[in-house]
Amino acid sequence: MHTPPISTGVGLPQETASSALRERYVGDIAERFWVPAYQRGYRWGHEEVERLLDDVWNSDEPSYYLQPVVVKAIPDDDRWELIDGQQRLTTLFLILAYMRNESLQSTPPPYSLDYETRPEMLKYLSDPASIEPGSNIDAFHLAGAYETITAWFEAHGVRRQFVANKLYGYFFERVRIIWYEAPEETDSATVFRRLNVGRIPLTDAELVKALLLSKVESAAPSRGRSFEVAAQWDSIERDLRNPELWAFITAGKRADSTHISLLLDAIVGGPSGRDRPLFHTFETLRPDIELDPLGVWERVLDLHSLITGWYDDRDVFHRVGFLVTAGDHLGQIVAMSVGKTKSEFDAALIGRISEHLSLSEEGVRELNYEGRSAIRSERALLLMNVETVRRQRSSSERYSFHAHAEERWSLEHIHAQSAELLTRQDQWLEWLRLHRAAISAVPSIPAAARESLETEIDVALASPKLVESTFRGIEAKVIAALGESSDVDIHSITNLALLDSGSNSALSNAVFEVKRREILRRDKRGNYIPACTRNVFLKYYTSDADQQLHFWGMADRQAYLEAILDALRPYLLSDLTVEAGAADE
Repeated sequence: MHTPPISTGVGLPQETASSALRERYVGDIAERFWVPAYQRGYRWGHEEVERLLDDVWNSDEPSYYLQPVVVKAIPDDDRWELIDGQQRLTTLFLILAYMRNESLQSTPPPYSLDYETRPEMLKYLSDPASIEPGSNIDAFHLAGAYETITAWFEAHGVRRQFVANKLYGYFFERVRIIWYEAPEETDSATVFRRLNVGRIPLTDAELVKALLLSKVESAAPSRGRSFEVAAQWDSIERDLRNPELWAFITAGKRADSTHISLLLDAIVGGPSGRDRPLFHTFETLRPDIELDPLGVWERVLDLHSLITGWYDDRDVFHRVGFLVTAGDHLGQIVAMSVGKTKSEFDAALIGRISEHLSLSEEGVRELNYEGRSAIRSERALLLMNVETVRRQRSSSERYSFHAHAEERWSLEHIHAQSAELLTRQDQWLEWLRLHRAAISAVPSIPAAARESLETEIDVALASPKLVESTFRGIEAKVIAALGESSDVDIHSITNLALLDSGSNSALSNAVFEVKRREILRRDKRGNYIPACTRNVFLKYYTSDADQQLHFWGMADRQAYLEAILDALRPYLLSDLTVEAGAADE
């Protein structure tokens, strides 16, 4: 008797019968497969075939996994409908056929492939060495794959027999597939489309879910326990799809089709990114699931509870969110928390942030826009923004790591003293339009000087062709009218703020008043403006005695620097510690 199917997330209903999902060595596959008409023919080229051979041969892992093979039993037939895996199984068939044809092995391929609409494929596969590539498109690709296989073996020269023996042995003791049996009621064509549109494979999380539900069902006294686990799984998945929570633990990185994979990967640990072996999480968890499926599930529930607890704690939320945005992985932070009390974990987070920042007070004062210092400046200003929001105890506001992740942030000059980076007429015209509006709004410019400058800009804007010499002349007058006459370092941290890098180049090279007006416009429109960037352009840090709304002067810079130091002080190192660290590098 079959139990109702449980969704795995990619359109593959998963029965709770344990036979629905299992690992198999390639050498043990001896079934007859039927390839239905909804599939295209064999289409692998030289690159795919050679990569498979190289990957199997060069892998030093105990197990090498191919992508899952999805099959469905055909009623009253001894064949299996091959829903997904035709390309891989056909290539493996050709490799085995080559070994037999060249007398490198005595055994022919143990399985067979029948095609609903391509009867000639049987003839091609029975003697691939004699295929005429020009016969049709299927013959072309099969002949090309067989030629690639031949060249790969022959490239080993006198060691060809040795390589064939080793590779053949790997098929029985190393190379595995995930054998996935879909229930009989599955709509095969729909599953095939979902797996192949965009080439979405079964993921680690989906395989873990299928095996977990199967083992829970067989281990529990009541069949309903597996449905409870499935409901909890879906609930966790919904929680992790909260954009703010997801960005908090991932820095907003795009997710797999299942978000819960992040928790599974964190539990397992190991390499990340491209260095992570295929199905590493599933293979690592599989023995534990076989032995104690509910115990594995409790670990997932505990990690989910831990993360949601962090999310609800303002201090932990902001510190963990910063660390993740700065490059730490969730698994690293989880490992950091193990065995620690709340206060110990807080101290560990502060220490880790200090490591990322790696600055003394003097180091902060020396931060600037140039070279490697720009990276450290951007990180320092991010932490300032996060800390500013965290410290607002009477407010429920949080730093939005989701909004942060949605934009590309960069260091921008609060006040730019020249537009030298603008080199095109369209950029000059836009710069003049922006500054024309600002000049009209600054009351401290004498009326006669303002009118003269506005007229000069209007003439330039109306000119059919604006030449650079004309623009540079007007630019100098505008900078003099809207800028501060000072020799201070334009690239100093005291003149830098976080802004989204989507701003156009004319705005990036604008003076303070132009940027202030634009920031206010965006803020009113509902755009996300980092708290400290907003504060800078509202002159929040400058004392009342030093206020001059339309310019960014020395008093503003000094007040801003003190605010930066105040926000970062809990994370700053002593000058001696920084010097010792630099000496060790």
